[in-house]
Amino acid sequence: MIPSTGWLYWALLSAMFAALTAIFAKIGIEGIDSDLATLVRTAIIILVLAAFVWFAGKWSNPLALPPKTWLFLGLSALATGASWVCYFRALQLGEASKVAPVDKFSLVLVAIFAVAFLGERPSLQEWLGIALIAGGVLVLALKQ
Repeated sequence: MIPSTGWLYWALLSAMFAALTAIFAKIGIEGIDSDLATLVRTAIIILVLAAFVWFAGKWSNPLALPPKTWLFLGLSALATGASWVCYFRALQLGEASKVAPVDKFSLVLVAIFAVAFLGERPSLQEWLGIALIAGGVLVLALKQ
């Protein structure tokens, strides 16, 4: 059994919710503009997370965070927003079973960026897995 405090447990839950995100989003954007759908989704996320943080007793003054934290969380938010806009547009135009796996090419990019910017050094086995993901994305992209 995987302990609930382990990263793998949370990563698997993240994958499950990401999969549901694609399915629910594909159904939800039917007949509306994908950018409006992204805005509605974001507003709901803000409300739910604010309630979660408040009721979990984790609220603290965000203005007390260091400038570096604000900078990188801000950049992360901008990247997330751009990703969501692109993802919803792709879902509106394509099939969820094709869009979602190609979106996961981000796994390959994370590995490359982690090496370049964070100094991480994946093992040969990890690079093999990353290459297999890249190959799978290529197969899906060429199948159009």
